[in-house]
Amino acid sequence: MNGPDLEGRTVLVTGSARGVGRELLLATADCGAKTAVHYHTSADAASRVADEAADRGASETTTVQGDVTDPESVDGLFAAVESELDSVDVLVNNVGEFAPEHWEETDFDRWNRVLETNLNGTYLCSKRALPAMREREFGRIVNVGYASSEKGLVSPKNFPYFAAKAGVLMFTRMLAADTQDDGITVNAISPYVVENSAEFPDELPRNRPASFEDLIRPLYFFLDPDNEYVSGENIEVDGGWLPEDV
Repeated sequence: MNGPDLEGRTVLVTGSARGVGRELLLATADCGAKTAVHYHTSADAASRVADEAADRGASETTTVQGDVTDPESVDGLFAAVESELDSVDVLVNNVGEFAPEHWEETDFDRWNRVLETNLNGTYLCSKRALPAMREREFGRIVNVGYASSEKGLVSPKNFPYFAAKAGVLMFTRMLAADTQDDGITVNAISPYVVENSAEFPDELPRNRPASFEDLIRPLYFFLDPDNEYVSGENIEVDGGWLPEDV
């Protein structure tokens, strides 16, 4: 798959030691980016991803540890990227826990953790990345949402996740407006069920989950320097899923 030229660009994908984050980061390595593999507790997995990124064409690579819900930890992980590589040109806010259970069965700590990792983490990392992006007059921020959450999708199961992702998409539109004169774009990719999802419904759109490649295609579009007029947008990668039919 042909991607944009990211030679000389520093990319940070939060939660990139595993899963979707890993695949999105490796996709930027294929484009020659300098890649920062972020992890919270999975140091060994992050190191393996960094090695693979180097093998796949990353011009430089490093691993950085941090809790995206803690302001001091976020500052530290960005400082590590800046020390090892350079200031962040591309930020993908991928971290986001979920709680696939009835809301009354979700304890308060887990409720908060879902909200904090999805919404607060996106806010804290974006805020930390913006000064350098504004100074360089270039930046690409891509947030990971969830299909149909901006349409008010709600369910007693996994409710804090839906609420947090709705907030992420509102934040995406707000930040796009707030950076429109700065050479920065802010967009979102919102999948439904992905090939590595923990749970699969009985029926899937087009009889399959989204592949990692299905997510990488809109990522490449948003990261392309030529697409500087596309900001505040959300691409739903859901195969035409209609929640009302469930």
